[in-house]
Amino acid sequence: MSTDPDLADLPLGQLLMRAGRGWRHAQLRALEPFGLAAHQAHAFWVVVRWGADAEELRLSRLADRLRIAPRSATEVVDALEDKGLVRRLPSQTDRRATVVELTDAGRELAVQMRQGQVVTDFFAGLSEQEAEQLRKLLIKVITEAGE
Repeated sequence: MSTDPDLADLPLGQLLMRAGRGWRHAQLRALEPFGLAAHQAHAFWVVVRWGADAEELRLSRLADRLRIAPRSATEVVDALEDKGLVRRLPSQTDRRATVVELTDAGRELAVQMRQGQVVTDFFAGLSEQEAEQLRKLLIKVITEAGE
């Protein structure tokens, strides 16, 4: 793997932005077969991850996790529901609330997407130790940034 000599001159923040842009492009290519836009896939993964909790995943909690307005969460859930990946149900504990859960098709898609190569391909140039070091450093940067 050859390194672009211009990259060595870029400030750290710009390198991080370039890596993020590369990651987003890799994700978009990987999502194409599933018919999901990036924001839909992000919401889908929040439902996969947090919807597996014993607790109900309310729309308001989904919006918080996505760091978007509740109305925007409603719109993205509409799109996922139209694709048959999630469904809305009344909350068992609060009749004012609506919860989101995966459908059978959503669970199947989660399995298919987990088996995808996007992560493996994107980080193929890193050893296991380098990948773990990068993970720790990114966690530190994100934590320090208050994210």
